[in-house]
Amino acid sequence: MLLSGPRVFQSAEGERAIRQIVNAVSLATRETDTIGWYEYGSTVAVLFPEIGQPENTSLIIGKVTSALQNALRLEQFDALNIVFRIFPNQEVEPDDEDIDLIFYPDASERHDSRRGERILKRGIDIIGGLVILTALWPVLLVIALLIRTTSKGPILFRQRRVGLHGSSFTFLKFRSMYTNNDPRIHQEYVSKLIQGKADQAKTGQTGVFKLTNDPRITPLGRFLRKSSLDELPQLLNVLSGEMSLVGPRPPVPYEFEQYNIWHRRRVVEVKPGITGLWQVMGRSKTTFDDMVRLDLKYAKLWSIWLDLKIILQTPMAVFTGEGAY
Repeated sequence: MLLSGPRVFQSAEGERAIRQIVNAVSLATRETDTIGWYEYGSTVAVLFPEIGQPENTSLIIGKVTSALQNALRLEQFDALNIVFRIFPNQEVEPDDEDIDLIFYPDASERHDSRRGERILKRGIDIIGGLVILTALWPVLLVIALLIRTTSKGPILFRQRRVGLHGSSFTFLKFRSMYTNNDPRIHQEYVSKLIQGKADQAKTGQTGVFKLTNDPRITPLGRFLRKSSLDELPQLLNVLSGEMSLVGPRPPVPYEFEQYNIWHRRRVVEVKPGITGLWQVMGRSKTTFDDMVRLDLKYAKLWSIWLDLKIILQTPMAVFTGEGAY
């Protein structure tokens, strides 16, 4: 929680008001909570560890607000700005394109320092996306016709995914499943996978990221997935700026909600991509935690040369089909 108010802190009675605020908040908080300066002389911060369920925040806010109202004059209380933030955020904000610098203060400096590289990376995404779409348009047309004639439903599969900084976007793939399927099959499996409890009998081997015998997939869909041809429509996501050619795979919201704190860094550090270290170093044979570690390694080490290396290695990974389902 952040408490700020220049008219209160910097007034003639500022020191007295600060003492009153600190005393009031101290009486309304627990021994495990911490009070201190977020910005010295202008913003007081209070950390509330382990608050439990999100609805408990309203109780905390009410208790602290009541204590401040009793300790301060009306005009002083009205001049305060009180902001309560939860880390990690439990919900993805679809329209929030900006990272919360309260929790990630170094992100802005890091992004600014690599502005030139990011512009070049975006240029490679646009040129690469256009070249691939132009070269493969006959293949795209054939796949679209096959999907249309072999099973009922749309050609493209659209799904909300979590992108850079937790923003939400519409993810595109060639449809590889029957329509009106039960999503709980995948939701339950992903939940077990993240917890490291995936059923080996269902996957064929421990730690596989995708279901290997998913009954929802069409015969054509199995080929498209095995060859990764179902991923080609994501080039449109790349051209629109929602994804990059190289980066972590974007998670679905129900997957993101079950992430541990360190898992969430994979959607904070860099823009999601079509291919990445995970795809060229094991693909679906990699355990979930190892996949996240590869994503974080990429976020730490990424460069234009690393991107080009991954792009050049991707065709061989696709051709061999190792770890693809």
